[in-house]
Amino acid sequence: MVKDEQVLVVERKVLEAVGMFQGLVFDVERYLSRLFDSGVPRFMPRPQAEADPSFKQLIPYVIMTHGAKCLSYVRGRRTGETRLVGNRSIGIGGHINPVDDMPLFADFRETYLTAVAREVAEEVIVDTTHTDRIVALLNDDSNEVGQVHLGIVHYWTLDAPTVTRREQMMTQMAFLTPAELQADRESLETWSQLCLDGLDNMAVT
Repeated sequence: MVKDEQVLVVERKVLEAVGMFQGLVFDVERYLSRLFDSGVPRFMPRPQAEADPSFKQLIPYVIMTHGAKCLSYVRGRRTGETRLVGNRSIGIGGHINPVDDMPLFADFRETYLTAVAREVAEEVIVDTTHTDRIVALLNDDSNEVGQVHLGIVHYWTLDAPTVTRREQMMTQMAFLTPAELQADRESLETWSQLCLDGLDNMAVT
């Protein structure tokens, strides 16, 4: 973790005002319209955010699919979140950091989507066209990692399974069927387990 890293957060009470939940919710517009409202998202030092559950760090969680398969990988020792090392994941993304062209004003959604594309491009090379839909929000307060994070789940439908890793911390990358992922369920990080259970809803959302 970079000591002076700034990450995008919202206050937990904003989420609670819309409706706190555990797991996945698919009524995304009701939440995003409030979370992306003017003055609600803000940046704060990551060490502070990691230790303060009164804030939720907004984390894009991009699921890439082709046909009936999902891209998955294992988080290696160089991963930024050391508490997830060794776990298999079906989500790509990370913390949203400030850049010069990211004002926190009312029209924040397009700025956010640009930031998501940049975050994904830092981790993988997607050499194909795709569609991108925000299909769910993900909250898991059952562990210390989840208590300070809120996932915004993106569902990318790729026109070809041509994805290569850019980050060395991503190992054993492969497109796997839901059945194959279920067979290896115990190795999946908690967020990926929740998303795996919701894949059918995501595909038709």
